[in-house]
Amino acid sequence: MAENAECYPLLVVKHPASAHKGGWHAAIFIVWVEFAERFAYYGLCGNLMMYLTNVLHEPYTTAAMNVNTWKGFSSLFPLLGGFVADSYLGRFNTILASSFIYLLGMILLLLSVSAVKNATLLFVGLYILSVGEGGYLPCVQTFAANQFPDDTSEGKNAKSSFFNWWYLSTVTGSILSTFLLTYLQDNIGWATGLGVPAVVLVLALALFLLGVKRYRKEGPTGSPFTRMAQVFVAAIRKWRVKTTRGPHSYWYGEEDGVDESQSLAHTSEFRFLDNATIVDDMDASSKTKNPWRLCSMTQVEEVKLVLRLIPIWLSCLMFSVVQAQLHTFAIKQSSTMVRSIGPHFLIPPASLQGLIGVFILIAVPIYDRVFVSFARKFTGHPSGITVLQRIGLGLLLSVLNMIVAALVEAKRVSVAKENHLLDNPEAVIPMSIWWMLPQYLIYGVSDALAIVGFQELFYDQVSQTMRSLGAATYLCLFGFGDFASNAVITIVEDISSRTGETWLGDNLNRAHLDSFYLVLAGLSAVSLCIYIWLANKFVYKKINVSDDHNLY
Repeated sequence: MAENAECYPLLVVKHPASAHKGGWHAAIFIVWVEFAERFAYYGLCGNLMMYLTNVLHEPYTTAAMNVNTWKGFSSLFPLLGGFVADSYLGRFNTILASSFIYLLGMILLLLSVSAVKNATLLFVGLYILSVGEGGYLPCVQTFAANQFPDDTSEGKNAKSSFFNWWYLSTVTGSILSTFLLTYLQDNIGWATGLGVPAVVLVLALALFLLGVKRYRKEGPTGSPFTRMAQVFVAAIRKWRVKTTRGPHSYWYGEEDGVDESQSLAHTSEFRFLDNATIVDDMDASSKTKNPWRLCSMTQVEEVKLVLRLIPIWLSCLMFSVVQAQLHTFAIKQSSTMVRSIGPHFLIPPASLQGLIGVFILIAVPIYDRVFVSFARKFTGHPSGITVLQRIGLGLLLSVLNMIVAALVEAKRVSVAKENHLLDNPEAVIPMSIWWMLPQYLIYGVSDALAIVGFQELFYDQVSQTMRSLGAATYLCLFGFGDFASNAVITIVEDISSRTGETWLGDNLNRAHLDSFYLVLAGLSAVSLCIYIWLANKFVYKKINVSDDHNLY
């Protein structure tokens, strides 16, 4: 990326420390937008199950699948948003436009939960909000990370630490919304519970605009999908080419707009794609390069990076399926338990999710400041352990999480049976909600390991021109996980109904939610084994120290 120093005087790097501080000064303004969006999203997502079942009176499985479907689409729209940012608007303009769309969705949601409980308007507002989120999510973190230069060791170290602290800002927003907004929604009203985040969104947008002169901005770099398609087409057109003209076998030259310092080293995987770089007689005789016949080595390696990530992405799908349970059945479990603190206060069922954020706030600084330093002494790795090892630990805890959840649910049902409450689904079971605490603790530590790892992996292991796509790919993992959760629910319902005992009925006391959790634990364990095998074979991105191969 070539920046104009006259337009962005703060970006002239004369001393590494100045670049380091300048990056944080710019990122602080962007953090507020992330905080506000997460504050609004989790305040809605965390309690939507209760609104659908208690206000709109949807069956439990229908409500759970509606929540999962909405969350799924919210995580898929970033693919479109990333495409728009890279091809047409650039990240800054996409964030700005998406913020206004997001705000429009919040206004429609406010109208839908007012005096007239309009389900149609509710879902219209939800999906408009998803469109805004789709443009926002793949750009905002990447835009903030790009404020730190890659050409100094201080900038790289600051960026590595940035991912941890960025995640803390999202967690802080989710904690406040879970504790505050769910209480407002359950005890004062949904109009108030959604009006507060709307005001916060307006204030955050104003702060974002205040920092506009500090930002490192870049225009659209071109669609990554087009660059990928060119590689496949060029490779197919030359699949029979065995030898090339003259001594210049492959073309290493870079296209306009591509930073030469980011040229990728050649790797031996997916060798068929290397055909796209072969200079044949037609290429040699042409005065201009046809991008659909001849691609640079870096462009080919960009595609290889994406192809390497796909198996890792697939093997992590069950992690997001487990995460989906947090916003659905776990909330209904909590609603059946003793939630009182003192004589007058009831803990909102959805607010227990806020404890996950608390655990993350504790776990991330310990990981960043203590564990990394300790592990570095043994591994010699700058981050203590590799990003894939970090994700693997998170996946392992995800398996443990479902086992613990199954044990707690089995205990809850046994207490209901002892008190003759199996056929009274509305009764409060004499079992404290704090029995749910262990699984929420594991959720928090698992998130702190895996999700931050996902963010870093899909940012760092794609090329500079595909970072919006990388962020969108990481985000849509959770969208597909929500859809996969719906598929598992449907299959479990279909199979269990044939035996006469529906596992996921509206009466949780007669359901077999513990067995459902054990199924998820088994599927997660299988996925973890596949992930470990793939991680051991994974080849990390390699950057050329210098590029002296412009042979065409």
